[in-house]
Amino acid sequence: MREKGLYIGDLVLGANDGIITTFAVISGAAGAGLSAFVIIVLGLANLVADGISMGLSNYLSLRSTKAFQEKESLTFPASESKIIEGIFGHPLRHGLATGLAFAFAGALPLIPYFFDIPQNLQFYIAMAATAAALFTVGALRTLVTDAHWIRSGLEMLVVGGIAAIAAYVVGAIVKALFGAAI
Repeated sequence: MREKGLYIGDLVLGANDGIITTFAVISGAAGAGLSAFVIIVLGLANLVADGISMGLSNYLSLRSTKAFQEKESLTFPASESKIIEGIFGHPLRHGLATGLAFAFAGALPLIPYFFDIPQNLQFYIAMAATAAALFTVGALRTLVTDAHWIRSGLEMLVVGGIAAIAAYVVGAIVKALFGAAI
């Protein structure tokens, strides 16, 4: 079970952040009344730049932690040392897991904008896809935890929902305050 869950933190972090930040970009743009083309450009830029940033940041974080442990000659009980070596021994793999999870999961909210359907419907479909993806990622965490899948899914959905609402409100406020001037 330990090896099965070795990358769970990376996958959850990457998928959750990918879904939330992409949908936050979409929500802010929709709140501001921007076109589907602009939403696609912003969403793809977010997927590429933030996905790379997340993966490389995780990689650098794990390398830094490993270097600190080596410098300080930190030792761990035998039961923990194998887990720690698995995590800090392969920072590149963990960085890739984070970045790829970000890109794949983060693409889900953007998909409706590639189809020729009314823009308000695109947003509702993106909202539904985002909610489903957040809940699913949260529920899948229970494959390596003892948590109940409904509670775990709802936790992830609430976190993402708060971020999406905040982004939409910011977009709407900016449009109301500066829409005519832009």
